[in-house]
Amino acid sequence: MKRFILLLSILTFTSGAFAQDDIDAIVKGSLSDANYLLQGYITPVMDALGGGLNQGWYNTAKAHKPLGLDLTVSASLMYVPSAEKLYNVDNNILQEITLISYDGQSVSPTGSGNVPTIFGPDKTPTYELDIDGTQFDGPAGVDLQEAIKFADALPVPIYNFGIGLPKGTDLKVRWSPRLTLDDLEFNIFGLAVMHDIKQYIPGIKSLPFDLSAFVGYMKLKSELAISTDPTENQTGVMELSATTVQALISKKYPC
Repeated sequence: MKRFILLLSILTFTSGAFAQDDIDAIVKGSLSDANYLLQGYITPVMDALGGGLNQGWYNTAKAHKPLGLDLTVSASLMYVPSAEKLYNVDNNILQEITLISYDGQSVSPTGSGNVPTIFGPDKTPTYELDIDGTQFDGPAGVDLQEAIKFADALPVPIYNFGIGLPKGTDLKVRWSPRLTLDDLEFNIFGLAVMHDIKQYIPGIKSLPFDLSAFVGYMKLKSELAISTDPTENQTGVMELSATTVQALISKKYPC
């Protein structure tokens, strides 16, 4: 059984779907073929994580006092749409390999077919090397809902640290523990600044609410180890970043 690990033992689940040999197999063709197939296979991970990059930065518009600190841990569920479970492989784009079948359905050498993404069904597509007709399996999906049992979602723990600076300013840092899915690794890191702007607006400084400007930047990096040649250290890298600029308003009510 393969294991999906959130380091620091936040969450674990098991799946028999993912095999490194299958990942290595789809780079048997040209570099263009490898990029095309790997991008389709792992893009849903980037989309799921990227969709939640700018969530959970704050729970109030009130800045800390100078040197005031807070550290929180949140577990975000990055939902995976049904459309992200399969991707289309067009044989007219492939150069040195051909998709010949998936889930009992044959694919024409000049046609196209849907195959699992990393979050898709636990079923393997079959490819063929054009040069000699050798057939091999591509990677299956992890069948996300079956693996997690309760949702089509990727659970991601996020650590948030904030410190108060002078003049009503907060500096915020957030990161995730290393997220590993066999030979896929993901890291999230972000920085943000929140600043009290109510202090500059005449007539409202004494009103009982908080108003701040917020600017945040997040970066996601994923790396996929590929071991087709034991003498080479081959890695596929994808990066995604997101910036958010917002005005925040909040009011604290007595309990």
